[in-house]
Amino acid sequence: MNKTIALMLALLATQASAGTVPGSLDVQWNEGATDCTATPQPPLQVHAYEPQTFVLRQNPCASFEANFLYLLIGSERALLIDTGALADPAQMPLAETVLGLLPERAGARMPLVVAHSHGHQDHRAGDPQFASLPSVEVVATDPASVQAFFGIDPWPGTGSVDLGDRMVRVVAAPGHHPAQVVFHDDRTGLVLTGDFLLPGRLLVDDAVAYRASAQRVIDFLGARPVTHVLGGHIEMDAAGGLYGYGSRHHPGERRLELTKADLLALPAVFAEFNGFYSRHANFAITNPIRNLTAMAIAALAVLALAIWGLVRFLRRRRK
Repeated sequence: MNKTIALMLALLATQASAGTVPGSLDVQWNEGATDCTATPQPPLQVHAYEPQTFVLRQNPCASFEANFLYLLIGSERALLIDTGALADPAQMPLAETVLGLLPERAGARMPLVVAHSHGHQDHRAGDPQFASLPSVEVVATDPASVQAFFGIDPWPGTGSVDLGDRMVRVVAAPGHHPAQVVFHDDRTGLVLTGDFLLPGRLLVDDAVAYRASAQRVIDFLGARPVTHVLGGHIEMDAAGGLYGYGSRHHPGERRLELTKADLLALPAVFAEFNGFYSRHANFAITNPIRNLTAMAIAALAVLALAIWGLVRFLRRRRK
């Protein structure tokens, strides 16, 4: 069995490196602080994975969401995936930073497409910074707009966007959000998953759709090279513990990158999902609405039991 596992891992590694431009994730991400006012930090961290691929991380002290954003540059235009959790450029100079990373083309700044992994507020709050800029197109986050821009027909299915000598494939992956998509970059072999798969909590809105999406993404990737799977957040420390919700300090943060093996594990983890919680070494699946509902029902049951006990006590006292 160990030999079989080793062979599978070697095959995955071979597939991941074949025909892709190499890059580096040798970076220490800002971990925030216990007291952000006492330890001011830059709001945005930029890491060049390779000369045409950038990973941007919003500091946990700027927003507890601590989003990761991705900038892919082709020969004709660039693609920014997500705009993060903050709209105010004074707090988060995202547009200024991104435009500064773009090369010039024909004497002008390269055109930019701003798209999203999905439409939750913490992944699109920065859109207004780009809305009035020339040569910038912001793709709306509803399923119809996403489907039309990437040519995904039928939905959910697959589409693409050509950046010029750089094709980015797009797979519709609803389950966390109706317009969730997963990106695969032909140039680097990176798979960019937003909140669909990340080292932390995978929040389920529709478990049936999520599980189907996991299989769709796996089937689409097939033998395509996958170097790293990069999500929208890190919510887990190196020992596998989850940070508390709203934490602005991530001490001992685990690495951002997951693997194709983590992606392949999704269907099995969903098979064990009881509708409330399921755990994998590198992520947890949870349904926050169901969990809150169950907690509310339990609290009401405890309250009802307490009232019933009090009524019985008072009746006995009267007798």
